[in-house]
This record gives sequence, structure tokens and C-alpha cells, in this order.
Amino acid sequence: MTMPVVHLEGVSFERKKRPILSNISWTIEPDQHWALLGANGSGKTSLLKILTGYEWPAQGIVEVLGHRLGECHLGRLRRTIGWVSSALTTQLPGRNRTIDIVVSGMDASLGLYRSFEKAEYDRAYTTLSAIGAECYAEQQYETLSQGEQQRALIARAMINRPRLLILDEPCVGLDPAARHQFLADLSQLAGNQDCPGIVYVTHHIEEIGPWIDQVMVLKGGRILNRGPAKQVLSGEVLSRAFDCVCQVERIQGQYQMWIHNNQINSV
Repeated sequence: MTMPVVHLEGVSFERKKRPILSNISWTIEPDQHWALLGANGSGKTSLLKILTGYEWPAQGIVEVLGHRLGECHLGRLRRTIGWVSSALTTQLPGRNRTIDIVVSGMDASLGLYRSFEKAEYDRAYTTLSAIGAECYAEQQYETLSQGEQQRALIARAMINRPRLLILDEPCVGLDPAARHQFLADLSQLAGNQDCPGIVYVTHHIEEIGPWIDQVMVLKGGRILNRGPAKQVLSGEVLSRAFDCVCQVERIQGQYQMWIHNNQINSV
């Protein structure tokens, strides 16, 4: 039997005695890509931190890539999880070369804290090449456009060939053209046979491409709905998630959402 990428059972989390997550049970199978959807404050970020061992649940079982949190080496586990977030950009040393940013992903570090070997840099260059980004390997990271920086973060996340890739609102701050290209890159990545399981976190349904087959919606720290994207991404579910009247349509494989007859989140 194939081992799940993620298995959560009855997970609850509190901060300063305030409930943040309540009774979350969730399983991600190796052949699945999930979108995690919800309004601000719904618990998405806290759930990600629990998956990566940066927060600890008050109760419940957390198993990631066959390792139960509390019984494994977190540093080693984190090196098998790819993480992409626009928030990382401000934490990375911008004056480093792009290839230095990518190779730092081998240690899951925010900078270079040891001397990397030529073979490791070769691997970083190959990873950049795989997403068509080798042309700015020698450029300073801070001189790249936002879209180019996100490509570099994808390469950084993929250098250890992770089995789980977490994309935490990766399109924040991207202009429409850069966002379109980034989502196209993800679609191509998801089509590769060796692509890891992806968790794509957003509250914009137009970013949920056809390659995402499962969706989980959080509201107030609880699971509001989950299952196949075509079933979950409905006006009824999203109206409850965002506390407003929503209408959802799927046009040529792309989702669009309207609120009170005004179109928003359109591609």
C-alpha cells in the first residue's frame, strides 16, 4: 500500500489559549495536488507551519512523508519539503547570486552557511535550467523581477527533489503577465512524472488550474469542505467561506468568481 504524503488526524492548535485550528483530518496521496483555500484568518498559514514542524498541535497526529512529528529529526524532514512563499523574498540575502539562493535550498537555509561543492552548484544550475531560468544564474537575486525571483524560489524548493512542495500564496505581488507565466510554469511542472505532491495555498480561485484535482476549504480553523475541485469550488461553498454571495463558473478549465454581480478574480 502506498504511503500518504501527508496524514493529519484530529489536529487542533491554539495560540495563547485561542483556538486556531479544530479537529483537522486530512490525507494527501502521492498522486494528488491540492489547493488550500480560505479567507484571511481561516487557519491556512498555521496549518502549513504544523506540516513543516514550525508549530506544534495541541492534540492530534501529524505524519509527513511517513514520519510522525515528535518522533523524527525535523531538520532532515524539512529538507524533503519544498517551500515557496513571497514572504521568503525579504528573508533571503538579495546580494547573493541567484545560483547561491538556489543551492542554499539543499540545506533549507536562508543563506550560505558552508562552502558548497562544485557538484552541488552543478545541481543548482541543472535545477534552474529545468524551469528555463539558467540565464540569470549569475545575477544578483535582488536585481531580478518578481516573476524571476519566484522562478528562482521554485528551483530552490526543487533542488532536493522533494516529495512535497508547498506553495504559500506564491502569486502575491506579481503583475498579471508574471502571474500568468508563473502559473504556466506550475502547470508544466505538475505534468512531469517526477513532480512532488503540491499544496497550493491561495484565496484566489482563478489561480487553481486544471492540474489541481483536490481542494480543501478552511473557515474559522475548521474544514468547511474538501474533495474534487469541481465539486468544492461552487458558489454555495465559497459564499460560506468568504461570508458573501458568490457565483462561480468554470470556463475552458479556468475558474472565475463573482461577488454581488461584480466580477472579481477573473483571469
